[in-house]
Amino acid sequence: LVTIGPISDGKALVNGFDVAKEPHKVRASCGIVFQEPSIDTTLTARENLELHARLYGVPKAVRRQRIEELLALVDLKDRENSLVKTFSGGMKRRLEIARGLLHHPPIIFLDEPTLGLDPQTRQYIWQYIERLRKEMGTTFVLTTHYMEEADRLCDRIGIIDHGKIVALGTPKELKDFLGGDTVVLQMADPPLDAFKALPFVSKVDVREGAVWLSVEKATANLPRIFQAAGAEEILSVEVRRPTLEDVFIRHTGRSIRQPEADAGEGWFGQVMQYTATSNR
Repeated sequence: LVTIGPISDGKALVNGFDVAKEPHKVRASCGIVFQEPSIDTTLTARENLELHARLYGVPKAVRRQRIEELLALVDLKDRENSLVKTFSGGMKRRLEIARGLLHHPPIIFLDEPTLGLDPQTRQYIWQYIERLRKEMGTTFVLTTHYMEEADRLCDRIGIIDHGKIVALGTPKELKDFLGGDTVVLQMADPPLDAFKALPFVSKVDVREGAVWLSVEKATANLPRIFQAAGAEEILSVEVRRPTLEDVFIRHTGRSIRQPEADAGEGWFGQVMQYTATSNR
């Protein structure tokens, strides 16, 4: 989509421009933050932005003002003349986001922007993305393995399995698809047929040594679930609201925390679209 890799099949439009036929217009429409750090650590923060502003063709008349604004926006003004090799991982990420915004692109692609960062820094990055969306009206397209990140930031989420989009919608739509709350029962010999017969239970799964019931109004219907269990001993019970992790497992049959060795086979990945001006 950002014209770096070859197109294997199909057609894609970015900001209305054909990726194959109008790559220069596509690149002018995009900012990108790579998964791996790509900032020059031997330059200062300001020098990095100055270099990339020239590469992006930002007019000299507005270059200095734009760099000043972006350094302030990502809270790096006080470190503008420090070498980037002295920065923390979170500071480098913020500088990379600022670099991607230099030419005021309508779309920014973020490839796992918080991968490897500590929870506190991850929260800071999320705040910056929300702030940039609000102040600059930018659309963010991001990939992430963090369910909380997707749920918090994204207006629209797609789950990809074996190279195909298997689910697409708002976070609420995807979670509503599961059919209500989830009741998790630990039982030695669960009466599955009795649970399936309950009118308020839409789905019964057995995984990770437990029975997972998709239940409408779980709290109110717990007594009837216990009644359906009959004489079988319930070792533990948990009532959960639907999460994106549940959605991912339902559509792919796998936990997102499985080893990344599987990822090379193309079974997992997500594309989250964080749209500033609409929920398209």
